[in-house]
Amino acid sequence: MMLSQNAEPSADPFQSLRLQSLVEGQCRVAIDPQIGLTTLLGSCVAACLWDPRRGIGGMNHFLLPEAHNGGEDGLRFGAFAMEQLINAILRETKGARESLSAKLFGGGKILAALGDIGARNGDFARRFLKDEGIALVASDLGGTRARRVMFHPASGRAFVRLAPERDAARLQDVESRRMNQSAPRAIAPARDDAIELF
Repeated sequence: MMLSQNAEPSADPFQSLRLQSLVEGQCRVAIDPQIGLTTLLGSCVAACLWDPRRGIGGMNHFLLPEAHNGGEDGLRFGAFAMEQLINAILRETKGARESLSAKLFGGGKILAALGDIGARNGDFARRFLKDEGIALVASDLGGTRARRVMFHPASGRAFVRLAPERDAARLQDVESRRMNQSAPRAIAPARDDAIELF
């Protein structure tokens, strides 16, 4: 889906931006065109949504599609994280859901012991956007590698870099602990390659 891989990436298009980092369970919206958003993903998914006409957008980072017990909810779960992001953008733009565009990232299978929760996260996010009438214009989902994503909400540009081994190993440890905390049972790395999504 409009995926362009550069063998030799040009200078970092995000170097002039003020980058704000997200971790699992966070959602941010940027109205300042000098702000970029970034996160590190394994099996988690980040949705990047923006209004192309107004130049406002944001990113979320969720762990699982939905809570596994009735009392647990929050931005760590896809359904809530997606609604929070959409509503936060619409509050700023006064637009409609149909005016938004989306890019999805993550959903990798980086821990065999957790099964393919990444695929479930990716499937959930695609289905959610379709149900909400939001155009998915690009995605980089699946695989077995952790990835660093940078997103410029004002333009909708995104840049993906496969994570170095040290980041991937740290992420595997974090995801393993978080999955054990979030799920009632177990549900089921790297050169410095870059992919730019237009």
